[in-house]
Amino acid sequence: MPTWLIVVIVVVAVVVIGAVAWLVVQERQRKRLQQQFGPEYSRAVEESDNPRAAQRELAERERRHRDLDIRPLSASARERYAQHWALIQEKFVDQPAGALDEADDLLVAVMSERGYPTEGYDQQLSDLSVRHSRTLEHYRAAHETHRRHSETALSTEELRSAMVHYRTVFEDLLTDETGAGSRTDTRADSRTDEDTVERRREHTAARGGTHRGAHERNGDR
Repeated sequence: MPTWLIVVIVVVAVVVIGAVAWLVVQERQRKRLQQQFGPEYSRAVEESDNPRAAQRELAERERRHRDLDIRPLSASARERYAQHWALIQEKFVDQPAGALDEADDLLVAVMSERGYPTEGYDQQLSDLSVRHSRTLEHYRAAHETHRRHSETALSTEELRSAMVHYRTVFEDLLTDETGAGSRTDTRADSRTDEDTVERRREHTAARGGTHRGAHERNGDR
């Protein structure tokens, strides 16, 4: 066999092996990012219309996240935030719009104490997506309702739905890296939004829960 033919065969083999290796690496990267980002991976691909560009952007989020000083909350901080959330839920009965404002502020406060930068909503989404992609759509939904309510008054049911979304993200941030036991305890302490609101609505209705009645109760207190 001529030497030149051997060289060609070797070069072709090297190119093929290199191409296969590159494809394997790319596939591993894709699977890793899919596992890491969950539904956020599909969203990024759909928005970019370019899987490679989406993967590069998600990998960049990971690099930025590694540079952040993300830390779990202390037990006392979790308890403090859980109690604050319970008060916000109670406030929702008589002041749903005000409670929604406080829920948004509290979520940002938890992010900040965990070590997440809070300079802008889009950056918050980007940073949270690395570890909290499974609850990110809840944050988007709650934030959108909060934004729309600042422009035009929404129904109480829409605000209540936003509170449930905020609660999902809040609990995820509150209990991250603390174990299943802490997640259960926190839920027991601060209760679910829907159950709490419904119980208090029934209680208010039983006492003649009109707006005037609420003010009379405040006056009695």
